[in-house]
Amino acid sequence: MTAFLWILFGYLCGSIPFSFIIARLKGIDITKVGSGNVGGTNVLRNAGAFYGVLSMILDLLKSFIPTYLALKYSGNIAYFVAFFSVIGHIYPIWLKFKGGKGVASTVGTYFALNPVLALIFYLLWLPLTLTTKYVSLASITTLSVIGLLSFIYSPKLGILNVLLALLSIYKHKSNIERLLNKTERKTDIVEIFKKSFKK
Repeated sequence: MTAFLWILFGYLCGSIPFSFIIARLKGIDITKVGSGNVGGTNVLRNAGAFYGVLSMILDLLKSFIPTYLALKYSGNIAYFVAFFSVIGHIYPIWLKFKGGKGVASTVGTYFALNPVLALIFYLLWLPLTLTTKYVSLASITTLSVIGLLSFIYSPKLGILNVLLALLSIYKHKSNIERLLNKTERKTDIVEIFKKSFKK
C-alpha cells in the first residue's frame, strides 16, 4: 500500500463519527445538545455513562487500528497515519468537517505507537478530571505533558505528539476562554456514572 493510501485509510477511519452515531442510538443529535461537540464527553453528559464510554472507546479504536496496522506493515508511515486519523476525527468528511476535539483519537495513537504514554495519559488525566471536574483543562494539560515526554522515546514521536497536542489545544480555544473567564462547565464523572447505574 502506498503512503497516500495509508494516509487516506487513516483519515477515513478517523472520520467515522462514532460519537454522533452512538448518540443517535438514544435518539439524540449530539450536534444540537450541550456543547454541540461531536465527542465522547458531550455524549457522556447528554446520553449517560454507557453511551459516553462506548463513544470514547470507539473514537480511540478508530485511530489505534489504522496506526497499528501501518506501523506493523509500513513502519514510519504510521506517524503520518496517526496524525491524519486524528485530523479525520476533528474534520470528518461525513459531518461537513465539523468533528470533535481529538482527545480520545490521540490517545488511540498513543496505544499504537507507545502504550506506556497511553498509561501515563490516564494516570494524569483521570485524577485531574476528578479533582477539577474540568475535562477540557485535564485534557489539554495531559496532552501537553505527553507531547513533551514523548521526546524521551524519539524525536519523531515527540514531534507527532506535540503537533497533536497543539491541534487539540486549538480546538479547545473556546474552552480555554471559558476557563479564564471562570464560566467553563464542570463535569462530575462520578455523579454521571451514579445516575446511569440508578436507571
